[in-house]
Amino acid sequence: MESKRDMKDQETERVSTVTAVLLKSRTGEFDLESILFLKLRGLGIYDLGCIGECVNLERLDLSGNNITNLGPLSSLRLLKILNVPANRISNLDGIHSRGNSATGRPTAFIVFVVWTNGEAISSCDSLQSINVAGNLISSIDNIHCLQSLRKLENIRLKDNTYNYTNPVCKNMSYRNILLEMFPNIRVLDGERVVGRGSDLYQLCKDIDETIKAGFYRNGQLPELPDCKTWVDNDFWEIKRSNNAIIDEAYKQFNDVLHECRLLNNRAAHVISQTERSLSLKNQPKQYTV
Repeated sequence: MESKRDMKDQETERVSTVTAVLLKSRTGEFDLESILFLKLRGLGIYDLGCIGECVNLERLDLSGNNITNLGPLSSLRLLKILNVPANRISNLDGIHSRGNSATGRPTAFIVFVVWTNGEAISSCDSLQSINVAGNLISSIDNIHCLQSLRKLENIRLKDNTYNYTNPVCKNMSYRNILLEMFPNIRVLDGERVVGRGSDLYQLCKDIDETIKAGFYRNGQLPELPDCKTWVDNDFWEIKRSNNAIIDEAYKQFNDVLHECRLLNNRAAHVISQTERSLSLKNQPKQYTV
């Protein structure tokens, strides 16, 4: 009998590569071109396989896998939302040349040009939102390819909710650099930077920075004035009205409420008696012999 670990390894091996069978079983679609939304989270996938055949795909979630290469996504021209957090992606940019493996330097005569993540992402003309938090992106240069995406509005490189980040986020100025690189984005790392709500985010950020600074002035905390209440002490007390009309209406309302309670009690008593009489009639008759 196979152990649970062996069965688990077989299952992981079975879904480590995206196949047509996997796509159809997950979506219930017979034709790959009919798939519009796809979620393949936490399956141990490292090879995207035939996912490029889903040419009409609009939303794709590949969170929590082992993906390093996004090349197969180059044919997804209608893709709008791409979620690939918690993977092993280290680069979203450029064409890389392979040189001499021994010296690590480019070879003068032979250069191998390979398609990388940058070409794949830049081909997704409809992309509006991308989440790459929790990966291995270490430099701003690795995301230059996103600049060609005119419809891109949402970029996430870190997610404080799940403690996902990238090495590039350790750069204190990376946020300002990204805002200069992508002047049209509306949301960065889950915070709205343009449009409704952006002023609130900026205000909260300023408050946090002020609190962290500790309000220090010349090395000492300034004396803050005593807090004052917004309203008088008797503001919340219920004051009895001197208006005779209101008092009379209040009295009549209480009288009606009392009558309703009496009627409710009578109705409950009548219903109880009726149920008791019906139960007695339904009992079988007993005859003495």
